[in-house]
Amino acid sequence: MVFYVYMLKCITPNVTKTYVGCTNNISLRLKKHNLGKGAKSTRGLKWKIIYKRRFNSKSSAFSYEYRLKKDKVKRKYLINKN
Repeated sequence: MVFYVYMLKCITPNVTKTYVGCTNNISLRLKKHNLGKGAKSTRGLKWKIIYKRRFNSKSSAFSYEYRLKKDKVKRKYLINKN
């Protein structure tokens, strides 16, 4: 099964926030975030995907998700790139 690590950027006016997550269905996951049924920290806001990376195993995807969440330099680079 294929898994994705993704980074969202909030597109709600006057909110500067990002979110990193992992899923096997990226379009459904984005839809859930935008409907307020995603992670607690994403509720009530509108989001767009600014980065995604594909993995062939769940363990490698979750490992990369953890590293990306902690890597402030890479997250800042991805925000400025988009």
